[in-house]
Amino acid sequence: MKTLIIILILACSQAAYATTLPKQNMVASAHPLATQAGIDILKQGGNAFDAAAALALTIGVAEPTGSGIGGGGFFLLYIAKENRYVMLDAREMSPTLAGNGEIYKIQSSINGPQSAGVPGLIAGIDRLITTYGNLDRKRDAEAAIHIAKHGFKVSKHYQRVALWRKDVLETNAAKNIFLHQSKVPNIGNLIQQPELASTLERFTQHGADDFYRGETAKRLVADMKKDGGLIRLDDLKAYRVIEREPVHFQYQGFQWISAALPSSGGITLAETLGILKNDKLNKLSEEARTHLIIEAMKLAYKDRNQYLGDRDFVAIPDLRNEKRLQKLRTQISMKRVTPSSSFTADPSGNGVDTTHFSIIDKEGNMVAATLSINYGFGSGYVSPRTGILLNDEMDDFATQVGKPNAYGLVQGKANAVAPHKRMLSSMSPTFILDKHRTFIVGTPGGSRIISMVLLAGLEFMQGGSNVSAWINKPRFHHQYLPDVVQHEQGAFTPKLLKQLQNKGHKFKEIRNYGNMHAIMWNTKTGQVIGASDKRGEGITLSTP
Repeated sequence: MKTLIIILILACSQAAYATTLPKQNMVASAHPLATQAGIDILKQGGNAFDAAAALALTIGVAEPTGSGIGGGGFFLLYIAKENRYVMLDAREMSPTLAGNGEIYKIQSSINGPQSAGVPGLIAGIDRLITTYGNLDRKRDAEAAIHIAKHGFKVSKHYQRVALWRKDVLETNAAKNIFLHQSKVPNIGNLIQQPELASTLERFTQHGADDFYRGETAKRLVADMKKDGGLIRLDDLKAYRVIEREPVHFQYQGFQWISAALPSSGGITLAETLGILKNDKLNKLSEEARTHLIIEAMKLAYKDRNQYLGDRDFVAIPDLRNEKRLQKLRTQISMKRVTPSSSFTADPSGNGVDTTHFSIIDKEGNMVAATLSINYGFGSGYVSPRTGILLNDEMDDFATQVGKPNAYGLVQGKANAVAPHKRMLSSMSPTFILDKHRTFIVGTPGGSRIISMVLLAGLEFMQGGSNVSAWINKPRFHHQYLPDVVQHEQGAFTPKLLKQLQNKGHKFKEIRNYGNMHAIMWNTKTGQVIGASDKRGEGITLSTP
């Protein structure tokens, strides 16, 4: 009965609120070339799903620091003509040879070909085109192929990430593409990827079948065997994109639709706001409000790290049970911080360099997509015969249970390595709806993604239409361990910082993080407003 009620709410939510279709198409992404590719597809008669396919392919070429067909991601869709929400799970999965993860005690889960999970992105893109799009693969891939052949210009962001990952890029064929004579290329230099262009051309002819069973599969596996990677033909043949029911919950009159497992985003957002369900945040002092949000984050991340994993492999307790959430709320003191180590046992008894884009078309179709290869330049390894830059998503597993991964997350057995299991993710493409507004939002940022979406959502729920202000506001984050509030400069006034310190909060200022791209649709007037994060180099474009 509970499942039926949720499905009925999902089916009715958009229809109950939407009265006026968007007056324009809009695309917001992390790279100007990718945004332009999406807009061009919409001008050619494609819908939001064609634009998402074109953008995902293009940004994987033009922003190799964050995504690409050697990685994976989640596409959160609203199909207007069906009044239906769906999540395309194109997350990577563990190769069989990774076993139970023992290999990562002696080999790296961050650098090199052995750190790569079986890529899923191209399967997700093909599903977008063949099931939901208006155009064909050739049209949707045209911009990506052109840029792969003729090149894109190096930016400051590219230089920064290439300098960080230079040591691993130098060890394989990646150096011939992403470096110039073993040096980080100058701003304005062209990065060309002819082998990748050929791989994308095979995709236009044969679809995802080429990647998982055809010529590209054979070439990729040959490189894996030669260079020490773990992916084999049987792993590629076993891969499937999965359509999943998104996480749906209500919070004080707002409807949230977000990514489902193996994304931890939807459940963690639902749990955080569920703990705060009966607190009137807008009526509290800034000190009390901020304190509550931080403490709720800690509790939700504790459960995320301990209990969440691939639902097809592990049983997940009912973390969103209302009585359970109310009991968790009683653990929060308004006077003092509760140290992470002091939270009681569970009452139930049981990145940085990623990318995000948001799209809406004039039919009301929507896409929020977060894609990743995990670390900057992923594994740093390029398959020479295909030009594919591979992910290092194996590090998103608890490769060594109880020890922190590259993002400082200390995770449990639920997210341990197993053959063909999908690693837990923090990617959180999300829609938030009230009576007359719909917010499409998401961001890269590793373990901080969930808290960024939470904070932007709280800003949206206060009303108005200043999308740029919501996504550019300085951020703060707590993930249970380490027991410290990470924050950007300017996230707290000196007065508020002192008040929170007096409660026992510990703080660590870090460099700016995230790269959010969001769109708001006023479903009463049809007005569409979008913005791209000033922390990055992305842009938002629209077309009548």
